[in-house]
Amino acid sequence: MNVEERFELIKRNTLEIITEEDLRTLLNEKKSPSVYIGRATTGPLHLGHLIAIGKLFDFMNAGVEVKILLADVHAALDDLKAKWEELDKRVEYTRKCIELAFDWGDRKPVFVKGSDYQLNRDYLLDMLKMSTITTVERATRAASEVTRMKNPKVSELIYPIMQALDEQYLDVDIQLGGNDQRHIFVFDRDYLPQLGYRKRVEVMTPLVASLLGPGTKMSSSVPSSHIKVYDSEENLRKKINSAYCPEGVVKDNLVLQMVKFLVFPMDGKFEVSRPQKFGGDAVFESYADMEKAFTDKKLHPADLKKALAEYLVARLAPAREYFEKHRDVLEELGPEFLP
Repeated sequence: MNVEERFELIKRNTLEIITEEDLRTLLNEKKSPSVYIGRATTGPLHLGHLIAIGKLFDFMNAGVEVKILLADVHAALDDLKAKWEELDKRVEYTRKCIELAFDWGDRKPVFVKGSDYQLNRDYLLDMLKMSTITTVERATRAASEVTRMKNPKVSELIYPIMQALDEQYLDVDIQLGGNDQRHIFVFDRDYLPQLGYRKRVEVMTPLVASLLGPGTKMSSSVPSSHIKVYDSEENLRKKINSAYCPEGVVKDNLVLQMVKFLVFPMDGKFEVSRPQKFGGDAVFESYADMEKAFTDKKLHPADLKKALAEYLVARLAPAREYFEKHRDVLEELGPEFLP
């Protein structure tokens, strides 16, 4: 795979790259660059989180080394429910969800727990140095779409400073995240050089809609908006069946988004089973072909939903089966974690 092919694979299904020129330069100069994605170990892991995490497969196929930060300290700084004494439980829960939600094969990512290095002297010293050159206004803006920020705590203003330093201390070349991370990504590129560290490439994936329809996004704190990666088969089918998916409408269509960002990157095709009188079984080899069939009203929302639900039932079986046997883990974390 040449540089341009690797570039296009990394760019696929992204919303923005800061900058594309920097990414091309990186791929030309470094044979095996590295990328990380951070996941704060706060609430339940749901399908919205899998969009960005699933993007890691494109990076791996492009020859990029992958790391996943289990951001326990970040979680405690942002979420009052993430008690310091419970952080290890949340880390192991999050790690298990990510491991079981995908078929990683022999290419499992490297997991790094934030507190394993974020409490070290050098990191803390750099955090204090960066705090002396960061204004409250800039830190607030950077954190505005990621932390709660209703009545900002000092801890929430530390959040973007730490996320910038994570790029350096994880020794990566690229950071991956949803487009709600954009203010922090720009902050990273502005402030790391002021401590003598290099800028990294920032890659953003779009945020998917929620089960509640247009203008909403999946949120761990709003159970009716999301599907947990270990939801029961009954709940999963019920939630997909109720999802916003008007016939022929692409905008804010969660069902189409799930197929585009999860199914095709993982499997490269999408299979729909339906009676012969409704067109018979179909196998779509590209998302573009499937979307055209949907917009042309040759693929009915009911058939699309059924096919996606069955795909997810099978794909998420390992996570579902694990937590059915370890329900006590979820009960210890709190009622919001229960399926």
